[in-house]
Amino acid sequence: MLVAAILVAELLPFVLGAPLAGMLVDRLPNRRLLIAALVFQGVAIAAVAPLMGQPAFVVALVFLSGCGRAIAQPCISALLPHIAGEEEATRGYAWLSTGRSLGSMAGVTGGALLAGFFGHPVALLIDGGTFLAYAVMLAFVRSERRPSGTHEARPSALAGIRHVRQDPVLFATIVGLAFCVGTVVVVNVADPAFVRYVLHGDEFVLGAMQACWLGGILVGNRVAARLRTVSQVAHAIAFAAATTGIGVLIPAAFPFFAAAGTGWVIGGVSNGVHNVALNAAVRLRTPEEMRGRAFAAVGSMVIGANLIGTAAAGGLLLVMGPRAVFALGGAGALLSGVACLVYVRRALKREESPAEAELSSN
Repeated sequence: MLVAAILVAELLPFVLGAPLAGMLVDRLPNRRLLIAALVFQGVAIAAVAPLMGQPAFVVALVFLSGCGRAIAQPCISALLPHIAGEEEATRGYAWLSTGRSLGSMAGVTGGALLAGFFGHPVALLIDGGTFLAYAVMLAFVRSERRPSGTHEARPSALAGIRHVRQDPVLFATIVGLAFCVGTVVVVNVADPAFVRYVLHGDEFVLGAMQACWLGGILVGNRVAARLRTVSQVAHAIAFAAATTGIGVLIPAAFPFFAAAGTGWVIGGVSNGVHNVALNAAVRLRTPEEMRGRAFAAVGSMVIGANLIGTAAAGGLLLVMGPRAVFALGGAGALLSGVACLVYVRRALKREESPAEAELSSN
């Protein structure tokens, strides 16, 4: 119960606070705002260390950390083109995703070692310190995104959501990705049970499968770094959603370690493509002055789908086995990718020939 509460507390600010977070990103200098958000996160995480025996305080502090992260994520996405340059922004997003993946791998391993040798409070204090170190390094970055226009002249906090809804290509792409995430995330909950009861493996097998996924992400990041046009990015998201489903269906159909590892590499590559292409799609389809709100809106949609899928996964495991959950999640992701591809192509075709599209609709 506590684990579920912590997960919800961490992700809920992304969903509920997206309009406010996006508005802040589009109204304040981004580098300074990011530094403040990172310091806020670091202090909140470090404060968990002396309060680990108080679940209510732990959940509250994780929620506060999530609020800082909800601001930091769109802030990073909007700031990066000013650091890397508009022409190299997609490549910059690829390096950003690569850094996050490597950091995640090092963090999981390092955190386990620190907790084992020195205890969880020390590990949390060091974790909080990493955010402060990140903030200090950003202080030496010269690039800055300074939102233009007067405070009153800027669109409202909900402008990002309206922008995504009114852009057919972006809307089809993000909805397809959200459905993919919502269906395939059930696998994360079923993964330990699948390894134990279907593959008859132990923690080493579970760790090896996760390593296959993370390794695939690194490859997917490099593949997506080559994307340049709106059409390439939108098609990449749709195809990656479909291949995510295929990657999950492989171990469901062939419950052996080699097949599971292969499927997880495919899923990881697809995940890496999504990480980069999602940011690239929003950047390419959004005016610069509105990017903070657009990135926040898109993040709320995808993470909201993640929350719904995670909540549903627990109920699914009560009525069906982990292998069936894998099959259901993989099929859902595959269908989401196919549907996304159909709607993306339709939206792109209408955009290329609006006159023909109008005649055909009549």
